[in-house]
Amino acid sequence: MTTTTDRDEFVRLTDPYRRELLAHCYRMLGSVDDAEDLVQETYLRAWRSYDGYEGRASLRTWLHRIATNTCLTALEGRVRRPLPSGLGGPSDGPEEPLRAPATDVPWLQPLPDALVDPATVVAARGSLRLALVAALQNLPARQRAVLILRDVLAWRAPEVAALLGTSTAAVKSSLQRARARLDEVAPEEDLVVEPEGAADREVLDRYMSAFENADMDALLGLLQDGVELEMPPYLEWFSGKKDVLRFLETRAHVKGRLRILPTRANGQPTAAMYERGADGVFRAHSLQVLTVGRAVGGGGGPAVEGPAVARITVFLDPELFARFGMPAVLS
Repeated sequence: MTTTTDRDEFVRLTDPYRRELLAHCYRMLGSVDDAEDLVQETYLRAWRSYDGYEGRASLRTWLHRIATNTCLTALEGRVRRPLPSGLGGPSDGPEEPLRAPATDVPWLQPLPDALVDPATVVAARGSLRLALVAALQNLPARQRAVLILRDVLAWRAPEVAALLGTSTAAVKSSLQRARARLDEVAPEEDLVVEPEGAADREVLDRYMSAFENADMDALLGLLQDGVELEMPPYLEWFSGKKDVLRFLETRAHVKGRLRILPTRANGQPTAAMYERGADGVFRAHSLQVLTVGRAVGGGGGPAVEGPAVARITVFLDPELFARFGMPAVLS
């Protein structure tokens, strides 16, 4: 029979893994909302079976095993969470009005860095990148679990086999298929760099300044030639410096219309944009997650040296601001 002392011990021993488990569930599900719910379910299941936990595995391994099974159960019958670039080719006519948003699609959500243990962000930063998490959603649930457990958490194949109730050979085969599929749908890693020190913050600062000042030349100088821009819940997305800049010119050409605060999501620099209304109040508008890559080509504009913006993922959901600890309105 469990006691208050047992409960206190359980909380003390397991709570340090909570944010790590959130990152694990997020990779599996692509949703912060769902990941938080399933971490709660993981702890509930762990508490109910705590009497039977006798140290046969490390506490961390035991919790990840419960979390993985909880995620696999939750994924049964669910459709994947995509980004617009995963649903079709890029759009033409960036000056044209956007079609009605696709509100019936369960879109991928960004993960605030503040919700994840800093050590997890640093050690496994690549595994939290927005485009890679989107690519993971293309894998069947069990393949997804195998790849994350083997390649991110560095579990041994027999450990994964024991969790999934299958053979080591089946795990190795599943991992091979998962890696092959990921190679087909994942972003080109050779174009993505991990800026050292304050380089990514410098790129973000220049990006924010260009928008606030409606300086399209400065923005052009930040974009990689093959830059892509997408904006869930809209299905349209744009590829190439020319089309991306034409789209942005029609929407960010008035100086003083935007105020922007810096934040981070998925281990990437992120701009929290506020738009001024007719009453002069700046209200939450969008979160723009930047993927920073190497400068490639000139694209008809000025040469770009050093890190450049390779992808802009715009989340047009003001409700996300609360998750990032950001106000809905700026005074």
